[in-house]
Amino acid sequence: MVAAAAAAAFAVRTLPFTYRAHDGARTKAYLVVPSWYGPRRHPPLPLVVSPHGRGVNGRYNLRFWGALPARGRFALVSPDGHGRKLASYSWGYPGQIDDLAHMGSLSRRAFPWLRLDGRSYGIGASMGGQEVLLLAARTRLTGVAAFDSATDLSSRYRAWSTTPGEMQLPALARLEVPGTPASNPKGYAARSPIDHVEAIVRSRTPIQLWWSRNDRVVTDGMRETGALYRRLRGRAPVQQIVGLWQHAHEMHAGTQLPAALACLGLLPFAGIRVPPFHATAAGIEELPGPPVPLTTELCGNTRR
Repeated sequence: MVAAAAAAAFAVRTLPFTYRAHDGARTKAYLVVPSWYGPRRHPPLPLVVSPHGRGVNGRYNLRFWGALPARGRFALVSPDGHGRKLASYSWGYPGQIDDLAHMGSLSRRAFPWLRLDGRSYGIGASMGGQEVLLLAARTRLTGVAAFDSATDLSSRYRAWSTTPGEMQLPALARLEVPGTPASNPKGYAARSPIDHVEAIVRSRTPIQLWWSRNDRVVTDGMRETGALYRRLRGRAPVQQIVGLWQHAHEMHAGTQLPAALACLGLLPFAGIRVPPFHATAAGIEELPGPPVPLTTELCGNTRR
């Protein structure tokens, strides 16, 4: 693990910068590019926007990516971001989604030599997955991969009260949203991808939805990501991958993040191995067994 982290550090450059967020606050973001990329050598690259999960920041989010920006030759930006009131619990606040939509121009303003080729992707897990889905509802992206996401914030609010380790979250949500789903249904709907299905369909963004039956954080994935998939199926280019991993475990350079990137055209298929999967009427379902080479079946109609 230490050797892999050291190799990743040499393969990429991490460039912190500061931007003005939706509320005028000075906020940090982290641009990651291949180590050879810079002011003297800067061909156009696709941009991946990756918002962090709840309770952490953009720099923490980078640990899931390793050397993948060098392996795939893309630029990655991971902003700290914040919500209406809270620093690490933005939960899809519209101002935060607006900031995510401008990450390309904000990155170019910070580094004028950065050249982007017009392709833009949103990739995140948990709250980060919630936010890239909301970003797809706001603007057309080249592709999205959302892992173990909250898709219905009202449903999550109710589940937190009975989920071990989550009991403090309803009070934070009442401050951030603000209020409860009963007192402020529009506020919770604004932050819930399930309430933006029509906008996601109109954006025509190819979307991968990854969720697990063993998730102990988003404990009702069938009613969260599964419900979103059922509403999008047949109306948008969407693929559902259902597995057995722990929460957000598959969005990692050493697990299935490379497969998601390959399906979106950001990595070559060669050398990527995945758990065995089989196709069902509802998408792709993981099977027990040793890893197998990635095939296009996993990608469905989201392949680029």
